[in-house]
Order: sequence, then C-alpha cells, then structure tokens
Amino acid sequence: MIDGRNVPEVKLGIVAVSRDCFPIELSRNRKNKVVEECKRKNIPIINIDTVIENENDVLKALKELQEKGVNSLVIYLGNFGPEGPTSLLAQKFNGPVMACAAGEETGKDLFNGRGDAYCGFLSLCYNLDLRNVKVYIPHYPIGMPSEVADMIKEFIPIAKAILALKNLKIFSFGPRPQDFVTMHTPIKPLYNLGISIMENSELDLYDIYRSAENDKRIPEIMEDMAKELGTGNKYPELLRKLAQYEIALLDFAEKNLGASKFGIFANKCWPAFEKYFGFVPCYVNSRLAACGIPVACEADVYGALSEYIIYAVSEIPATLLDVNNTVPYDLIEEQKDKIKGYKPTDLFMGFHCGNTASCCLLDYSMRYQLIMNRLIESGNEPDITRGTLEGRLKPGEMLIFRIHATPEAKLRSYIAEGEILDVDPKSFGSIGVFAIKEMGRFYRYVFLEKKFPHHTAVGFKHTAKYIYEVLKLLGIEEIYYNLPETEKYPQENPFIS
Repeated sequence: MIDGRNVPEVKLGIVAVSRDCFPIELSRNRKNKVVEECKRKNIPIINIDTVIENENDVLKALKELQEKGVNSLVIYLGNFGPEGPTSLLAQKFNGPVMACAAGEETGKDLFNGRGDAYCGFLSLCYNLDLRNVKVYIPHYPIGMPSEVADMIKEFIPIAKAILALKNLKIFSFGPRPQDFVTMHTPIKPLYNLGISIMENSELDLYDIYRSAENDKRIPEIMEDMAKELGTGNKYPELLRKLAQYEIALLDFAEKNLGASKFGIFANKCWPAFEKYFGFVPCYVNSRLAACGIPVACEADVYGALSEYIIYAVSEIPATLLDVNNTVPYDLIEEQKDKIKGYKPTDLFMGFHCGNTASCCLLDYSMRYQLIMNRLIESGNEPDITRGTLEGRLKPGEMLIFRIHATPEAKLRSYIAEGEILDVDPKSFGSIGVFAIKEMGRFYRYVFLEKKFPHHTAVGFKHTAKYIYEVLKLLGIEEIYYNLPETEKYPQENPFIS
C-alpha cells in the first residue's frame, strides 16, 4: 500500500575502514566522534561496530548492517583505509553509499596520530572505478567530525531519492495524445534505473472508475474536497465524480504495486477522457500530487518521474507545467518594480490546466479547462470540461527539471533554479511568471538543441544540488544547466555577443 508520504525512510549506517599498517583505534575513535556530532545535530545514524581491515571484515559488516536494518551507508576513512575491501563493501551493499574521510586534528601529533586519509581516498576512488561502483562523494569529502556530520546530512535526501527509485512503479493509462510525439516513453532506460512500469489502456481506466461508483468512501472524500476548496468550490455537484475517480486511482495502485513500494501515474487526460468520464481530472491530479503521488498529464511518464525525483529529495509537492509563453513587454512594464531587473528573455510563463497542489497556489478555485472547452464543447457553457484547479503559483524559490529518454533510449537531463515572481500573469490555469537567469539561451541551446519536450517538472524549493548528485549516481552523463552570460554553450554562435 502507498503510505502517506510515498517515499522511503532513510536508515543510515556508518562504517569505519582502517589500513592494517595504521592504528585501527585511530579510525574507530574518529568515527565515534562523527557519530557524536551527528547526535548533537539531530542527524539519525546507526553506528556499526565492525571496522573494515580485510575482506572477512566486509562480510561481518554486511551482516551487521542487515541486522540493524541499514539501507543507506556512509563509508568513513578514519585513516588511509584498505582500498580493496572498502570498494568491495560499497559494491556488495545493496543501497546508496557515501564515502568521506577524516582530516588531521592537530599538528601536535602527526606521528602516531596521522591518518593519511587524504591520500587513501585517491586509492579508494580508483578501486571503485575498477568495480564500476558509483558512490556519493561530497564536494570536499575530507573534514573534522562536525564537518563530516554536515556532509552526512546532505547525503540523506540523495539517498532517499535513490532508494525510492529502486522501489518505484509507474502506472500509465492510455497512449500519448495526437501531436504529442515528444512525450515518447522508451521503457528500457526505466528498467536500467530499477523502475517498474505498468502500461494500461484508457478502457482499463474507465473500468476501474466505473467499479468505484458506489464506494462507501465517496462522501468522506467529497467532504475533504469541499473543505480544501472552500469558497473556490464552484462546481459542488461535480465532487462525487471526482471523489470516485480519486478512489479508483488509489485502489488500483494499492492492488498493483506488487514487488514495488511506491507508485506514481502518467495518464492520458484528453480529448476522449471528458466524453466518457464527464469531467477533466486535473483537480484529482493536484490532490494526489499533494500526497507525493504525481499524476502526469498526457501520459508523460518521464514527466511523472521528474516530478517524483523532485518530491523525493524535498518532500514538497512538485508539479508538471508547460514551458508555455513569453511575458508581454507591456506586462513587464506595468509590473517592472516586481521584475527585479531580470531581462525579458529571462522570463517565461509556466502553465498547465490545473494539476498543481493547492498548497502551491494563491487564490485557487475549481474552474473549467478553457482550451478543451473550445475543442470539445465549442466554447459553450462548460459541462464535461469542468474540474481544473486554477490559481496563481505562489511566489518564491523554484526549479525546473526533467529527466528524459531520447528516441535512441539514452537518458539526458536538465535542471535550473530561479524564482516565481510576485507578478499577476493575467491568464487562466495553474500559472505563474518564472524568472531564470539566462533562460533565453538555456531555452535555445538546451531545450531546443537537445530536443526536450514542452513539459517541465517544477519544484518549489532550491534542491538542484541534491538532484544533480542523484543524476550522477544514476549514471546520467548528459546533465545540462543554465550557463552564465560569460560562458558559451557548445552549439552557441561565438560571434553573437
């Protein structure tokens, strides 16, 4: 069953390693000081008694890690460390691994008290590469106990995301809509990441919806929806259908998780959906996103995955938006005091129908999907196109991120941080004015040049430093980000100033 968080609990253990020609107590004592610092800083960590000097110690440590329920590991070089056994431990441990090392404490004891972990870390990294093992290495991995404790704290969201992806199943319903070819889904890269996918038809979706028609939980869900919407509950008569749909999706996930622990969705949501279900699913999608269960629009599997990675490192709901339209010059002039000196090309509007969690919106209410209304209901009084959650995106920190597979099934990604401005976009949907430095060039030489689709996952906290490390541990080699004005992209014309 998907729990209320839809992410794993990180149970972190720390193991010290010691080169046999160095005092083992030096490594053990230094590790214990790190554990003390972690406790002082309220960083949960399990102290592993075994200190690794040889391969037999590796087997003993693995048994102790299993008995203590450790699912994420910190390998600590208290001295030079034995590179072979250390890399073997990282290889055999079934979970994310971080490596760090001790700095020298004092110039008063550099004979018996010198550990040389600064040197040993070089040998370790070479041996890890020989075994094709990827571990998280902090920006500067050598430090005093307090500094190492801070490194360990930074590892926790990274470990959480890696554990989550190893136990994730993506449920998709229906093929992508016509003319949305960029939402292709090569599934081999998902399996390479340890992710499962279960593809279903739109008829399957309609069947599970029909099966929930008389569910006894519907009134309770309706009441919760009405409470959330408050004065924005424009279509109270629609809540029963929406509650039925929400129950259907959650029950389906629970029954079909199988060997996985966490689940997300990528569902086709138009144009046939409305004619059979009688509503748009956006509001339900927003509610599940608030629970850490992204439901990506337009069967965008990699969009759902991108949302989930953001959520896994931050536990703040993410959303999926179109990189949609430029900001008109007159709107910029009207609200220039809120633009904060950004160039027009740094700005764009992020938009989607109404799938963003209410906690990320201002003045939200349930409305109808204007674009679908034009297409399906010829612009008449809305009926089957009702069910969006619309409002302005809350101003503040923001990042855009996508992991995507090329038609050749190669994974690539981009990530950039910026902010949502306190500017009224004067439009419909879940929408906001986004500001990212050098976005114009990023759009041209990453989005367009590298053939990324129009959907981007949006997070509401600056967590790019964690996501970047997650991507590295996943083996993603193409990770793009917005370059400063002084640095050119490879395909950028060097003669354009």
